[in-house]
Amino acid sequence: MTYFLENTWLPTPAPEGTWSFTLTNLSDAPLADFKLSLTSITRIMPTYDLTGATFLRRYANFHEFEPADATPIAPGESWSFEVTGINRSPFHRNDAAKTAWITLADGTHTIVQVGDLMHAGEAPVRPRERLPEGKLTLPFALLPWPNQIDATAGAAPVILYAADDVSVADKRLMLAIDALHTRLFPTAQTVFQLTPALGGRAVNFAEDGSLPTEGYRITFEDQITVTSSATEGRRYGLIALAQILHGAYADPDYKFPATGTIDDAPRYDWRGCHLDVSRHFWSHDEVLRVVDMLAWQKLNKFHWHLTDDEGWRAEILAYPELTQAGATRGADVPAMLPQLGDGSETKHGFYTQDQMRAVVAHAGDLGIEVMPEIEMPGHSACVLAALPQLVDPDEPANSYYPVQGYFNNALNPAVPETFTVLETVFDELATIFPSKYIHIGGDEVASNAWMTSPLALALMEKEGLKGTFELQSWFLRKIKETLTARGKIMVGWNEIAHGGGVPPEGTLLMAWENPQVGIELASQGYDVVMTPGQAYYLDMVQSDDWLENGAGWAGPVTPEQSYTYEAEGDFPPELRGQMRGVQACIWCEHFTTRQWFNDLVFPRLSAVAEAAWTQTENKDWQRFARQVRLHPEL
Repeated sequence: MTYFLENTWLPTPAPEGTWSFTLTNLSDAPLADFKLSLTSITRIMPTYDLTGATFLRRYANFHEFEPADATPIAPGESWSFEVTGINRSPFHRNDAAKTAWITLADGTHTIVQVGDLMHAGEAPVRPRERLPEGKLTLPFALLPWPNQIDATAGAAPVILYAADDVSVADKRLMLAIDALHTRLFPTAQTVFQLTPALGGRAVNFAEDGSLPTEGYRITFEDQITVTSSATEGRRYGLIALAQILHGAYADPDYKFPATGTIDDAPRYDWRGCHLDVSRHFWSHDEVLRVVDMLAWQKLNKFHWHLTDDEGWRAEILAYPELTQAGATRGADVPAMLPQLGDGSETKHGFYTQDQMRAVVAHAGDLGIEVMPEIEMPGHSACVLAALPQLVDPDEPANSYYPVQGYFNNALNPAVPETFTVLETVFDELATIFPSKYIHIGGDEVASNAWMTSPLALALMEKEGLKGTFELQSWFLRKIKETLTARGKIMVGWNEIAHGGGVPPEGTLLMAWENPQVGIELASQGYDVVMTPGQAYYLDMVQSDDWLENGAGWAGPVTPEQSYTYEAEGDFPPELRGQMRGVQACIWCEHFTTRQWFNDLVFPRLSAVAEAAWTQTENKDWQRFARQVRLHPEL
């Protein structure tokens, strides 16, 4: 690297403090007539005070500066500048410039190496250990832990094989779980085969209609019997056997049951995990691996966050612009500049309809339902960049912005073509995703959105609406009618209830802002999935140490906090029937690599998986901490 950018946060003036920068020229030539660009989740606000530089422009998390003094920067010399008037005080070392580059007068870009954000008010300390050593209660590798287990330990068999009278369907299921295990742990020995083997144990199957659909019973005798009432239960029983055998060979502290039983069924019907592929694109193969990880931990809902301000990732044949312009970012792409750790190079990524069908089929084979999310009306900067005809031409540019800083990023309910586009999108998605659920977002619309749009103001006067959120509710009620006509159930974030909301019947809301929100929504008649940022957002930092990775707006979320949090909490007994389950959310503003993914997602995804499956009285933090080290990674 020939250029290095250091950035420091000073805690004065309170509360946001001062952000300072130093760019050092380590090349052999003077640096002149250039601009410095950077991406940062800490942003400069419209009212600011800047010394030493000229602030040229900001587009959400993209910032561009040039020196106030045109004097060339000699080799070995530096240029420093500082700014007050930022959106908030940083929480952690990754809360400032993630990437940077310089652009010369001829338009060429050169990457700049970037250091961590330093804290001028205190010395950083090494982050603490996230897990205690832990202690096993029984020597069996099972996660989530079963709700009833009574077994004695014995020697692990070489392999598990199908008994003589196992049906073809159950043999296929055994081999499907063996393939899942091999994909997740490529160097491990296989767990299932069809024919007898010396030192192996036979597996048979039985039916019991009294068991829940997802429940199973495993009896360990000379022959192992998996009993269930449906394929779902048999699949989970086989995953349990695969986990136990894998653990017995991976760690000498784990054994295989010689005798005993496991009687098990999940605590909640909705055991979900969300993945944001808009902020940073994850390849088709990476998405398949995420689905595999969910299946291994007995999660049954994959919430695929396919669109957001930063990118539209789902191929829509009727509107190719959505994945041409809306899925492309780069320093030379004026409508979609780099964000959140991007460099200057142009990035492009989306899933074809065949790839999405392949994910749905793969997940279905593992008992996982895939729910797509198309964000609306907010978080739609990529849509408006791709389809500018959806913008009110008389609405002033940059007249409102939400918390993420994207100016004028909400679909306008007063533009008739908005509904034409969305109806077409829903029609195409319905041919790909058999799930009865479609998530439409509905969150974080700026409180003054559309208030300078003549078309929106005219619509509000005609319909007798007051303010942004009444107009948003009008929009969302029309979307709900569209989905209902297509046999789909509307799912959204908790803000859907703002401004009068949509009818609770046939609507499922996800409570993310704080736990109390879920209770309030249930009291209004909504079915609720609990996914509070304070426990189940896997992008949050795992301690308050400055050197930790991740986001900090919901406070540090330790693995123990994710594990011990009780989503039902203070739900009154009469409302608990409306609490459908729990879900982890993997937001990817900070997830620039697989390593970042693994560092932030684990062990907390496993903690949420056990919270979704295991009854409170059967949870044990110390036992979990010892067992979770066997989790697979991306």
